[in-house]
Amino acid sequence: MHRSQLAGFIIDCNGGDLDAAAHFWGEALGYEAMPLTDPQEEKYRRLDTGADGLHIEVQRVDHPSRVHLDIETDDIEAEVRRLESLGAKRLGMVRTWCVMEAPTGHRFCVVRPQSADFASTASTW
Repeated sequence: MHRSQLAGFIIDCNGGDLDAAAHFWGEALGYEAMPLTDPQEEKYRRLDTGADGLHIEVQRVDHPSRVHLDIETDDIEAEVRRLESLGAKRLGMVRTWCVMEAPTGHRFCVVRPQSADFASTASTW
């Protein structure tokens, strides 16, 4: 058995100034855009949603701009298999997460736990 739940939303941005995009989305959603602190994370800007908030970040991408969601889990492979049994397709791994596509054509990622209260709020499968 493993646990999983919605982790948050990722705002994919093709082109433009990533800091300006993070500032816009932070202001639009009522969160502060956090500054870049790790040069290896130059494609990502996280919004400060607090310890109990959803994970929301802005990322630079090569595909058209869109929004996708992340599902956090304590067992990525088990959750990917569960989602495949529901009709999702595995598209590939990026670092530690798996990119998938729903039967509806929507892309989403299966990621490691992101939230502080993951163990107490996630559904068990």
